[in-house]
Amino acid sequence: MTTTDLQHNVTTVRWPLLTRVVKFFLRIVFRCLYRVEIKGLEHYHQAQTPLVIVANHVSFLDPVLLGSFLPLTPTYAINTRVAQQPFIKFSCSILANVFEMDPTNPLSSKALIKYLKQGHRAIIFPEGRISTTGTLMKIYDGTGMIAEKAGAKVLPVRVDGAQYTPFAKCGLHFRTRWFPKITLSILPARSIHPPAEITNNRERREAASQLLADLMAEMMFQTSHYRQDIFSALLEARQIHGGKSYIIEDIKREPLSYDHFIARSLLVGDQLCGLVNPGERIGVLLPNATAHACVLFGLFANNRIPAILNTSVGIHSLLSACEIARLQHIVTSRAFVEAAKIHDLIEALQQQVEIVYLEELCTGITTKDKLRYLAKSKTARFWYSRQSIQPDDPAVILFTSGSEGKPKGVVLSHANLLANREQISTCCDFSGQDIVLNALPMFHSFGLTAGTLLPVLYGMKVFLYPSPLHYKIVPEFAYESAATVFFGTNTFLRGYAKHAHPYDFNAVRYVFAGAEKLQQDTRDIWMDKFGIRIFEGYGATETAPALSLNTPMYHQSGSVGRLLPGIQYQLETVEGIANGQRLHVAGPNIMLGYRLHDNPDRLVPPTSIFGDGWYDTGDIVSIDENGFLHILGRAKRFAKIGGEMVSLTVTEQLATSTWPDAIHAAVNLPDAAKGECIVLMTTRLDAKRAELTSSAKGYSELNIPKHVITTEEVPLLASGKVDYPAVLQLAAQKLNS
Repeated sequence: MTTTDLQHNVTTVRWPLLTRVVKFFLRIVFRCLYRVEIKGLEHYHQAQTPLVIVANHVSFLDPVLLGSFLPLTPTYAINTRVAQQPFIKFSCSILANVFEMDPTNPLSSKALIKYLKQGHRAIIFPEGRISTTGTLMKIYDGTGMIAEKAGAKVLPVRVDGAQYTPFAKCGLHFRTRWFPKITLSILPARSIHPPAEITNNRERREAASQLLADLMAEMMFQTSHYRQDIFSALLEARQIHGGKSYIIEDIKREPLSYDHFIARSLLVGDQLCGLVNPGERIGVLLPNATAHACVLFGLFANNRIPAILNTSVGIHSLLSACEIARLQHIVTSRAFVEAAKIHDLIEALQQQVEIVYLEELCTGITTKDKLRYLAKSKTARFWYSRQSIQPDDPAVILFTSGSEGKPKGVVLSHANLLANREQISTCCDFSGQDIVLNALPMFHSFGLTAGTLLPVLYGMKVFLYPSPLHYKIVPEFAYESAATVFFGTNTFLRGYAKHAHPYDFNAVRYVFAGAEKLQQDTRDIWMDKFGIRIFEGYGATETAPALSLNTPMYHQSGSVGRLLPGIQYQLETVEGIANGQRLHVAGPNIMLGYRLHDNPDRLVPPTSIFGDGWYDTGDIVSIDENGFLHILGRAKRFAKIGGEMVSLTVTEQLATSTWPDAIHAAVNLPDAAKGECIVLMTTRLDAKRAELTSSAKGYSELNIPKHVITTEEVPLLASGKVDYPAVLQLAAQKLNS
């Protein structure tokens, strides 16, 4: 049946005609059963040899799929032990050539490199095993090294859909079904070239492996279906995970399945869409609850744009937000107004906009209406495709926190939010068995995208809690709901750790921190008390929000992780700052633009010195040789003292290391002698400047504040971040009094 080339360990098919007949037959079977679609086949034809074809490995069907649909007879590089299994040996003898690889023998890699140099193509699964999560697992470093040494380009192929079949190993991660649609996506071939300055063989091997891992992560993101509207993504998630899967719950303890969540969203959306025309804005002032999520998805489905408002910013900022978004109606709840005690705020808002209460809006809804909308939800995939909502249409307006000035309206599109959801999920092995506890409000982009859209659209159950400030209650709900994924800021995480029982977070496997710098003492207490490692990330409202993230596979304490797939970056040199540069980013998650108070009818798209579409983060960063991002501070968070740029963030770090149990905020004020001086405000009531001086080993003298102001409370925003304009104003008042 076969002939064997002993020199290269290659077993080749003997009867090519039989191989072509078998491939033709398998293509017919796969297209009938799995509706197999192949995209980007032109990239395969354009790729020149030598060529290494790499693919993700999600099921036992993958080799047969690739062998059937890729032109020519492929050569698989397979572990010798696997290649000798009777079924594999028989299948490959008919369908493909086999290059046997002995992982214990380095000569196997050399032989494969030689084989490739002769102008051949080889298919390799770099994960070395079938994924148990449906996402990428560990990438072995041999594949990148082989491609580099052979001078071969790498052709990435994404297998999508086979992870839902019984031939996968994902267990309970997904709803299994016999015949899901399978897509094979082929991306352009690329070269693997570690930096020339890396000369050590081991380091070059690791660098080549990292480049290959990044290429495959990019492949997973680029082939994801983020170019759609959010409600279509919800219907797609329902189809994947099943309409009876429970996905959302709040403190009322009434979990909703996909079917009932979609029905309620359509019902409330139809009730609200009569208030404004398609493409117009409507204010949403609601707590973290199922009703809030239903309102958002109902508006998404009807092409109305929710402008999500924050009650904690005060009436002046709220009125400003209404003017920026040109709001005429705000949706809220009487129960929320009563519980939050915001009657005065609502009365002030009524002077400018019409307040719509959900309780009154839904008064006339009957059982017949509920049944009708349940039927409508079950048939939504047939009629909703006729909607004219485009991926780049505005989906939501959020408002910047105003931590450095007047808030702005940030307009995010459907594709912005869905792209960021895919970027996050590409790097983490979330599953349908995960339970997310989200206490972060949805007016915060972290709470909206990561805490709400990500789980709902990924088949995870999300438990919504109305306030992150309930430090004793939130851990209780983490324990009661058996939450496995948790989001927070440094301030909130520190508060939970202080009040929680050591067993409250026993089921949690992922804790993600963002919005503010994660302090070392917060890391330590979570590890010591709960045995949990916190994964710090970084982003901005304008980027929907995540830009970088630490993950179990790529983690470095003190950094904010590596940039997510699909994000480009440029670094701008800033005069006076030697060890960092200003970060500019571009990608599919970058906002459509700003709506500003002085001209709210004009959308101001992002732009920077690197061109249109680039967003200037305003952050001073450094990126190490492994791609980990380190935030040194805001560009506006530097003081110019005696002609030198001094980081206020470093001063806060000095204060935190000296008094770890207190909250600190450093600001710069005018100084007659040196132009500016640093003023530290701290909740450490017995704080003395001399203590900072004595503990400042390793810090520059310029980072020691000239004045230390003690206070019982440092002004904070609702997100938990320091309210620097308020700190600056308070510090100036105290120094002048």
